[in-house]
Amino acid sequence: MPTIKARVFVTLKPSVFDPQGHTIAEALHSLGYGAVADVRQGKYFELELSTASAPEAEAMAREVATRVLANPVIESYRFEVEAVMPVLGLLVRYDGWLERAAR
Repeated sequence: MPTIKARVFVTLKPSVFDPQGHTIAEALHSLGYGAVADVRQGKYFELELSTASAPEAEAMAREVATRVLANPVIESYRFEVEAVMPVLGLLVRYDGWLERAAR
């Protein structure tokens, strides 16, 4: 069974104040990076999945992100899935990304 890698990006929703991002932006301004208008911080996860197909990996990544990695009340997420086929030496990127927007 091929190994499929899913990358999950979790960030605070735009309507949620990001105190860590605000502190980083202030630090950047004090270092002379005045052109930085805003900073939003987040979390990044890599999942290695043993699934039969990219759509199956997408479904698992979505479920893990929704149930475990992100707090849907205050966070949004998106993910990317790519499969490595060792026999052919190919890297296939599956553009199955999803972002849970503020509703």
